[in-house]
Amino acid sequence: MTDQAKPFEHQHSAHCESGVISSLLRHDGFQISEAMAFGLAGALTFAYIPLVKIGGMPLIAYRMPPQHIIKNLSKRLGYKLHTEKFNDSAKGMQALDAYMAQSKPVGLQTSVYWLPYFPKEMRFHFNAHNLVAYGKSGDDYLISDPTIENPVTCNTQALQKSRFVKGMMQPKGLLYFPENVPQQVDLAKPIKAAIKANAKMMVKTPVPILGVRGIRMLSKKIRGLAANHATNEAHNKLFIGHVVRMQEEIGTGGAGFRFLYASFLQESAQITNDERLSTIATQLTSVGDNWREFALNSAKMCKGRLDMDYASLADQLLLIADLEKAVFEELLAL
Repeated sequence: MTDQAKPFEHQHSAHCESGVISSLLRHDGFQISEAMAFGLAGALTFAYIPLVKIGGMPLIAYRMPPQHIIKNLSKRLGYKLHTEKFNDSAKGMQALDAYMAQSKPVGLQTSVYWLPYFPKEMRFHFNAHNLVAYGKSGDDYLISDPTIENPVTCNTQALQKSRFVKGMMQPKGLLYFPENVPQQVDLAKPIKAAIKANAKMMVKTPVPILGVRGIRMLSKKIRGLAANHATNEAHNKLFIGHVVRMQEEIGTGGAGFRFLYASFLQESAQITNDERLSTIATQLTSVGDNWREFALNSAKMCKGRLDMDYASLADQLLLIADLEKAVFEELLAL
């Protein structure tokens, strides 16, 4: 085990969960980038789940569910992931304080809404935001939030509320950290296994709401909104706006996750000496650009800066589906 008294190094990351676990691993002496952590965990996906509602709108996800990264990465790299949840919030805070007294950094699952260092306009009820607590000064916890440029502090009352909030994806005080972390791992084998599993999920799944099939299902839904535009224009705009928010504001967003996975492929090309991965990474970056263009056009239509054109948005999604299918079929072929 590494010296727990050494200072924790904050690093600004693209996404909270991959940022937290990669920071914790680096603190324990295992050098890994956020992109490599995200890719090895097989975190990239697309899901359109009409039966699960967020604010009355269907769940749309561009990455695997919360905790998938921290759990899958430990399996890929062969270390133990220590996790604790609590039914009693006071006991949960006592456990956290015990780790802080040891100068032991731990990952926490929290709600963005109750974190006071976020500007009010950025707070919303998202209960799966990850951060690192690495110390305590008086009533304030020292926080390394990977989505924030610099370290911050959070008072006890706010952090307790954030850790034990109720609702969808409630954290239940989850804290976690890696144990028995190896100092070196031959990454070539886990890279290939992770890419194969992720690619199969994107293009081979029999479930119509996941992967490329899920993107096409969302395209069909948006195209169908034109039929009731005259009577349901307000609701339709709310739906399109919801798609954009789920893409660009929840976590890293659809395009951001594609860019992050592309970085993983580029790094993997060097480790495996397979330049084909670098070429495919460039293709996936282009897919991310298409997601960004879709979001921009959708936002302009919702705000009235462009005429609402459901068919155009649906066609953009079909193009994205075709591009993603090509990328992941190429990865499978490797």
